[in-house]
Amino acid sequence: MTDVVISEFMDKPTAEGLIADYDVHWDPDLWGNRDKLLSEIADARAIIVRNATQVNVELLEAAPKLEIVARMGVGLDNIDLKACKARGVEVCPSIGANAASVAEYVIATAMILLRGPAYYATPDVVAGAWERPKFTSGVELAGRTMGIVGFGSIGQVVGAKAQAMGMEVIAYDAMMPDDASAWSNVRSVELNPLISESDVISLHCPLLPETRNLIDAPEFSQMKQGAILINSARGGIVNEAACAAALRSGALGGAALDTLDVEPINATTCALFAGVENLILTPHIAGVTQESNRRIAEVAAVNVRRVLA
Repeated sequence: MTDVVISEFMDKPTAEGLIADYDVHWDPDLWGNRDKLLSEIADARAIIVRNATQVNVELLEAAPKLEIVARMGVGLDNIDLKACKARGVEVCPSIGANAASVAEYVIATAMILLRGPAYYATPDVVAGAWERPKFTSGVELAGRTMGIVGFGSIGQVVGAKAQAMGMEVIAYDAMMPDDASAWSNVRSVELNPLISESDVISLHCPLLPETRNLIDAPEFSQMKQGAILINSARGGIVNEAACAAALRSGALGGAALDTLDVEPINATTCALFAGVENLILTPHIAGVTQESNRRIAEVAAVNVRRVLA
C-alpha cells in the first residue's frame, strides 16, 4: 500500500529519506498523467505537490484515506481548500521556505530592468562594438521606491532586501491589520497610491477572483513613466495584453514575469510578447533554487511525518 505520493520534482535526499521510512511512490511527472495519479493515490495517506498538481474534488474522491496535502511552496490556487476541509484533509504549505529565493529574483530583475540595455550588451561587445553611450541610460535602485503588493512572508523579505539596497518601501496588503508589526518600518498605503508612487512594483498576493487582472490597463496608465513591474506571484494577476501594450508604448519601463496566466505559455502569449524589449520571462522559477528546493522539501517532509505519526 502506498503511504505517500510525490507527484512533482523534489529534493532527492529529502525524498529518499521518506522512501526509507514509508511506502512512497515518487514520479516527478505524475502530475501530467491524471489517470495514473488517481490510481496511485487510491490508498495514500499523504500527497506532496508543487503548483502543477490539481488537488480537486476528483482527486480527493479517488483518495479516501488521504490525510494531508503537503505543498512545496506557498501558493494554494491549485488546491481546493474547501473540499479538503470538508474531508478533514490538512493542507500544509511551506511558508517562508522560498522567500529568500523569490526576494533575490525580485532584486536581481529590478536591477537588470532599471539599467535598461546595459546587461544586454554582450552581442555588441563580442561583435567588436564599443558604443558606451548606448548602454549608459540606466538608473540605480538606491533612492527609488519599491511598492509591494501583498506583504506576507515573501513580501516582507523583499522589502528588507530593497531597504538594504537604499530603496524606500511602501506596501499594500488587504488582509494585514493596521497594528501588525510588519508595518513598523514600512509605509502602508492603498493600492492606487502604491501604483502611482512606485518606481518598482513587485506582486506577492494570491490569485483570487478579486485579484485577477489586478494590474490592468487603468493601473498601467497610473504608473510612473518608466516604472518596472515584477510578477513572481501568480499568472492572471497581471493582464498580459495590457502589460505588453504598456511595454510596447514605452509607458512601462520594463517587466519581469515569472508567472503567466497559461503555463506553459501558448501561441497567443508567445505572439503577445514577441519582440518586446526590456522584458524578462522565466518559467515559474523565482522561488526555485538549490537551497529553497531543499528547504521547501524539508518542510513538506516534516509535515507529512507529523501527520502520519
